[in-house]
Amino acid sequence: MHTREDLLRARDLFTSKATGCLIGLAVGDAMGDLGRNAEYRNRYGIITDLYPGAKSTDDTEFGLLTARMLLDCGGNLTPEAVLAAWQKYIIDQGGIFERAGKPLYGAVENIKRGMRPPLSGIDNVQNNDDGAAMRISPIGVFCAGDPDRAAAMARVDAEISHHADGVWAAQAVAAAIAVAMVDATPQAVVDTARQYIPDDSWLGRAFDRAMDICDQAAGDMLNAWEALHNALWTPVHSMSAEAIPQVFAIFRLTGGDFKQSMFWAANFGRDADSIAAICGALCGALHGLSVIPERWVQQVRVASGVSLRFVRNEDVLALAEALVDLALSSEKATGDDE
Repeated sequence: MHTREDLLRARDLFTSKATGCLIGLAVGDAMGDLGRNAEYRNRYGIITDLYPGAKSTDDTEFGLLTARMLLDCGGNLTPEAVLAAWQKYIIDQGGIFERAGKPLYGAVENIKRGMRPPLSGIDNVQNNDDGAAMRISPIGVFCAGDPDRAAAMARVDAEISHHADGVWAAQAVAAAIAVAMVDATPQAVVDTARQYIPDDSWLGRAFDRAMDICDQAAGDMLNAWEALHNALWTPVHSMSAEAIPQVFAIFRLTGGDFKQSMFWAANFGRDADSIAAICGALCGALHGLSVIPERWVQQVRVASGVSLRFVRNEDVLALAEALVDLALSSEKATGDDE
């Protein structure tokens, strides 16, 4: 395992991991969405490729919002900076269009009513789903090697739309990305995520149940497959307490292998786009861009704008590289101040 300082001294490695993380998010989002599509399942049976027609959903597009937000505020993420980004990139551009989760729509309406975070997330519908966790990976990239900072910043981002499990899930994913960026082992990535989830929470209990299933499966995904569905099932498939433990179970049982994670996550059913998106981000952060086929990279590097219109003018690779530049410049500024 490396340190943050090691990564800051190796810009090419930092860039590979940053681009791998954000492209991994976009690939997983698109593949998981195919995996839920009856037309594609009827044609292919299972999803093993990024087939024509695959495109981003709100997972990628809100992730790009978080990246743009970080860049706009120079890494100084505050509730005011989050609110300004939602105003500029969502409300001023006509709002959220298709495919977003209920708490995202609810947060926009709350902001229009004059509510501010954290109340905009607390008094909000379904605010314990995985809609904050799905967008939080850019914070893990920016805070590479510093999971405490990643979790603290994730709370600031998540509270505009989420509360309790919804916020803790975002903190867990951001912290996990931060340690994956410095080559933590897959088990250490999972253990880091768990540290940021309260024991006395639905998410915490569900996470532990998923890890028990992994233990009983003796490292074999096939042995865990049915139990991960049945033991964690909820009436609403995007609940953090269902989807986030499934993410980390798949990541653990595949050893963080990108293609294996994509295979199992994209074909998982339920909230497969979010599950595969977060798995893709974790694996991309761990291994870098080279583990993702170039054709897949080119297919997802510009989002479709199905949820947020501004992303049609964003390049995922360029945003990831800009986050690296921001991290490097912020570190230099801190050093100069000292």
